Amino acid sequence: MTSWEGVNEFVAVAETESFTQAARKLGVSIAQVSRQVSALESRLATKLFYRTTRRVSVTEAGQIYYQHCRQVLDALEDAERSLTDLQQVPKGKLRITAPVTYGETAIAPRINDFVLRYPELEVEMKLTNQMLDLVAEGFDLAIRLGKLEDSSMMAKRLASRSLNVCAAPGYLSAHGTPHSLSELDQHNCLQGNLDYWRFQDRGKPRNVRINGTIKCDSGRALLDAALKGIGIVQLPDYYVQQALDDGELIPLLTHYREDDDGIWAVYPHNRHLSPKVRMLLDFLAESLGQ
Repeated sequence: MTSWEGVNEFVAVAETESFTQAARKLGVSIAQVSRQVSALESRLATKLFYRTTRRVSVTEAGQIYYQHCRQVLDALEDAERSLTDLQQVPKGKLRITAPVTYGETAIAPRINDFVLRYPELEVEMKLTNQMLDLVAEGFDLAIRLGKLEDSSMMAKRLASRSLNVCAAPGYLSAHGTPHSLSELDQHNCLQGNLDYWRFQDRGKPRNVRINGTIKCDSGRALLDAALKGIGIVQLPDYYVQQALDDGELIPLLTHYREDDDGIWAVYPHNRHLSPKVRMLLDFLAESLGQ
């Protein structure tokens, strides 16, 4: 333990710039703090502080040593806190926001399972496609889909999603099957919020402008239109996977499909996550990953 002796005293003096304040912070005598710091300087053969009758300041070598010691102490605190957190049961209020459809189909059922496991939780969930300000509105975390914008928030990838272009067999029988991106302008492409679809062509992202007789900001409405043979649709897998499995929709242009993007949990920057948020993140990552 010799190499550890004096580190706590050194860090306390460096942060308070006072042997008296450091002793008070640690609950020991000034003499002990001075003795430990002097012994540490002797062992390192390095002067860590400039001492005058009026003040204490850290030397250049002391600043370098302090940065390393602070990281070690922080890591030790995190290790002790993680053991403490294992003994804690998630409780209290948990505020979550998620996109409407994905929230209804994938997130809400899993949140309900989490509450069954930890009944002392009180959950408030807001399903909206708006990008809410988590800090200003007091949310613990948000579920976000696709490519994340630059942000000061922290993010954990929970799962992946793929964008699928597909159409009903009846539509393809009547209008033919497109085999290239250039053929899309000959088809009725059901449009969501954007007037283009995303693809990957020869390893590079490519947006293709589309037109159609239906424009709607609801994925479910577009899915229904596609199932009824009105046109071709591009939607994430959680909308269309069951219909693809059942043969109600046929996948198209699969060799142009973009690489999968992310389903994310986003939360305010905080070095020490509360047990309820950390455990929910782990629970969602495990269940969505399956």
